[in-house]
Amino acid sequence: MTDRLCPRDEAEVAEAVKWALSNGRTLDVTGSGSKRALGRHIQTDATLELAALSGVTLYEPEELVLSARAGTPVREIEELVARSGQMMAFEPMDYGPLLGEEPGRGTLGGLLACNLAGPRRPSAGAARDHALGIRAVSGRGEAFKAGGRVVKNVTGYDLPRGLSGSHGTLAAFTEVTIKILPRPETVETLLILGLDDATAAKAMSAAVGSYYDVSAAAHLPADVAAAIPALVNAGWSVTALRLEGVPPSILHRRARLEELLGSFGELGALKAEPSLELWRAVRDVLPFAEQRTRAVWRVSTAPLQGAAIGAAARMAGGRAFYDWAGGLVWIEMPDEQPRADVVRAAVDVAGGHATLTRAAPAERAALDVFQPLDPITGALVRRMKESFDPQRVLSPGRMYAGV
Repeated sequence: MTDRLCPRDEAEVAEAVKWALSNGRTLDVTGSGSKRALGRHIQTDATLELAALSGVTLYEPEELVLSARAGTPVREIEELVARSGQMMAFEPMDYGPLLGEEPGRGTLGGLLACNLAGPRRPSAGAARDHALGIRAVSGRGEAFKAGGRVVKNVTGYDLPRGLSGSHGTLAAFTEVTIKILPRPETVETLLILGLDDATAAKAMSAAVGSYYDVSAAAHLPADVAAAIPALVNAGWSVTALRLEGVPPSILHRRARLEELLGSFGELGALKAEPSLELWRAVRDVLPFAEQRTRAVWRVSTAPLQGAAIGAAARMAGGRAFYDWAGGLVWIEMPDEQPRADVVRAAVDVAGGHATLTRAAPAERAALDVFQPLDPITGALVRRMKESFDPQRVLSPGRMYAGV
């Protein structure tokens, strides 16, 4: 890629796409570039950088709604809404440390393009579940908008949800409107120590299925827990259950959970500050951020099946930990080789979707980075590409070869 196109507004984004169309060029759509290493490795004629489309255009705390241009840093939005005691409830992860980039560089458009979500995903949903409206430019060079500023605003296709997770292959976002929710007053974390992966999955299932409003559940085997400063003195595996809200409510719910889970193993607890540190490490996969040459997989599966996938990874010399009560498995291989045959075979048996999140460019170009598509889903994906980007201008091949 030799050319960089840096539009300053939506009209210039449309002009850039029309230029590419008329000249038979391809564009790699990025914001700050912090997540360029996600997806298949591609070569395009130019980079369409949207970082200059920055700034919050609407924030109404009373209405729990925020609009910002696509290049607005997520960190800037988080700091703004925190001053009003609010948050992005889906807790978007920061891929920077895992991918060898500076933390805090991710943008709002990239957040939706990758459909990010953190530990609160099972209860709060992902980015697409909080997207109220978008403005974007398609691969036809056409600017369009969809949705609005309230939840019940969709009378046809729900394009904000439909385009989320498309990694810039269907349209370039120029503005995004999202729901904002109140931030919990405080947080604590209940710990169960020393469980194996399968038993931890049962304990997490019991906790999140209870009446006690567990907002996140993760299991960290001993070698992973040792890499998190908040847990550095644990010395064994840690199963973590997050409780959020006002102090009296947390105190009551923690007591009930201790009664429910006491038979599983020794219990412990973290107060607010170490809890925030722990869940930030889980969210951003910080235990796997240090050895940046090692391949990393992200596997979504049924919570009680995660342990089997982690066991397969360990048999191949890797290590794993579990978020989403066991339904999200992060796997780090012992070296740069992804060992796709091992991971795909385990997922075929357990069910789910595996994404090669970190790997060398050559591996990303040669392998199916995303879960291979069944014929029906594949046909639907190709039809969407034909509708939004028939000439394959926008990030062609980023998700699937030929699409």
